Amino acid sequence: MLPISIIILLIVFLLIAIRQIGNIRLQIWQIMLFGALSVLITKQITFSEALKSINLDVILFLFGMFVIGQALEESGYLSYLSYKLLKKSKSINTLLFSLLFGFGILSAFLMNDTIAIIGTPVVLMLAKKHNVNFKMLLLALAFSITIGSVMSPIGNPQNLLIAINSNMTNPFLTFFKYLLLPTLINLFLTFLVLKLFYKEDFKRKIIHTEEKINDKELSYLSKISLILIAVLILIKIIIVSLKLPFNFELTYIALISMLPILLFSKKRFNVIKKIDWHTLIFFVAMFVLMQSVWNSGFFQEIITNISLNLLSIPLIFIISVVLSQFLSNVPLVALYSPLLINLGAGTKEMIALAIGSTIAGNLLILGAASNIIIIQNTEKKTNQTIKFLEFAKIGIPLTIINLIIYWMFLVLI
Repeated sequence: MLPISIIILLIVFLLIAIRQIGNIRLQIWQIMLFGALSVLITKQITFSEALKSINLDVILFLFGMFVIGQALEESGYLSYLSYKLLKKSKSINTLLFSLLFGFGILSAFLMNDTIAIIGTPVVLMLAKKHNVNFKMLLLALAFSITIGSVMSPIGNPQNLLIAINSNMTNPFLTFFKYLLLPTLINLFLTFLVLKLFYKEDFKRKIIHTEEKINDKELSYLSKISLILIAVLILIKIIIVSLKLPFNFELTYIALISMLPILLFSKKRFNVIKKIDWHTLIFFVAMFVLMQSVWNSGFFQEIITNISLNLLSIPLIFIISVVLSQFLSNVPLVALYSPLLINLGAGTKEMIALAIGSTIAGNLLILGAASNIIIIQNTEKKTNQTIKFLEFAKIGIPLTIINLIIYWMFLVLI
């Protein structure tokens, strides 16, 4: 018989897929909160365990980035910056291409969740302004930041965990060696896949009009915050590359960078009020539910009882992609990476784990936290969404293509 926490997880998964019960339209954060409360009520996890399970670093990181993202949007600087960067894109082709590669490359250094927060209002603004299918641009954002984050040890939390646990001598060079070229190829193939599914949306030209800044003071402070993010990311890269004995958490980047806005802006309380609190609730609830699932030992038993070669790259892909949908990619890596290391995994096997656990985000909505951020933010701003099957219809074939490309390069190198 399945453990109660696994049954609750499957119900949550099903509810997120359908999102509708009679006339009631459910939001993802409400469903996840139901899951967390259910495991608490059924005593699958104690209250003290639930509190300990909440990763405060992730919550604080998201909070800081939400503050910066809201200030960028409210000041008008985000729209202004988008115009400056994209004004030469005169067609849907060039706009989509620019967004895919721009967001993809940025996510490798600024982390995929960061780009999800900042990128969502950008693509929604572009979709409305140019009458472009908003779903196509949102999917481009989701897929590009998932793929782009693969190629860097700081592109996402699970990559950083792999880089640290496997004792890579120079994680940036190692990741770039194996993943830079296939990642760029996969970004281009994503462009072709989206063009295939949305071919009717490529028939018109677009005209950019200059965006004006609404609030000069808030815009100036937001600009300082962006500069701080870039500088602190560079410091993080130096610390990781040189293996300096200083633990510079990603959380510090977000919290330090938001300080100009919170300390000096007259609109600080208005900015805080408008940030995406629902997504923060989602993550708190997710940590509780996933800890309960972890405590059940259900998935750990499945992995340890597999009578196959766990060091096989295709099997690493399959296990990490599938289980990331249920466990989330960071807990999956925390579980799977020590097992691989104990079995004598080399660099290729650990890179394969980074690929599978990250590209899992392209398969289904729940495969990546960045997907949730994008969808929650979209629903908050527009009351529109991307449905579970709409995402999967494109995400499943794209994930297969992505994995084939990465597998070919791992075999060749």
